[in-house]
Amino acid sequence: MSKLPITVVVSVKNEELNLPHCLEKLSSFSEVVVIDSQSTDKTPAIVKQFGFKIVDFNWDGKFPKKRNWTLRNVDLKNDWILFLDADEFLTDAFIKEIGEKTKDSNFKGFWLNYNNYFMGKELKHGDKMKKLALFKKDSGEYEQIQEDSWSHLDMEVHEHPIIDGEIGKIGSPIIHKDYKGLEHYIARHNAYSTWEAKRYLFLLKTGFNDLTKRQKIKYQFINSGLLPMIYFMGSFVLKLGFLDGLAGYRLAKYKANYFFQIQTKIAELKHTK
Repeated sequence: MSKLPITVVVSVKNEELNLPHCLEKLSSFSEVVVIDSQSTDKTPAIVKQFGFKIVDFNWDGKFPKKRNWTLRNVDLKNDWILFLDADEFLTDAFIKEIGEKTKDSNFKGFWLNYNNYFMGKELKHGDKMKKLALFKKDSGEYEQIQEDSWSHLDMEVHEHPIIDGEIGKIGSPIIHKDYKGLEHYIARHNAYSTWEAKRYLFLLKTGFNDLTKRQKIKYQFINSGLLPMIYFMGSFVLKLGFLDGLAGYRLAKYKANYFFQIQTKIAELKHTK
């Protein structure tokens, strides 16, 4: 059976626990490239066990970050690129669907859906994560934000790809298990909220035109101060997050608090300046 002409790019740093479960799902693809940020655990050895290509990445704190750097500097043999994290696991249904939809497609990219887990439980309701993580390599790249080490995040997390062309959707979800304990979860979102606050102040100067509709709405509500409450009510009540029980409630509260962190950090930065 011929393999799918799609290059899978897996971005990692010290992912020895998740990585084997991620890589074992990728045998259907003609190329898999792991971009490693100086891992000190067994990550490089695991990649070699699977026989996939590994590329070292050492961020200098400036543009480009990991994914744009990969698009610009790594020889990727396929036109279609799928960006994955080590805690994202593909299903047979997803692989089959992208194989069919990328073949002779007029689309330049696809929005992907994710099934999330939190504190050991699959969340079937609430606010679902979506990412534009499958696109043709000559159709665009992740947005460039003029940051000078706003955080220690060496990879595009909230930057979105700007694609020149029509965008489709993949219905089959990816399994997303990014939970590594509350301490890690809280620390990571503390870094994210700092980045978001500084980015918001940057966008006040440059404009919000290139953002997605969801991003524009998010920043409008951040500016009003209502986003934490609106997010919680939308995710937990309107999107039926309460049907996921205590895990659904906890995640909605943590995400609402994340937006509260962004708002208060923006206020602090404005006051400091």
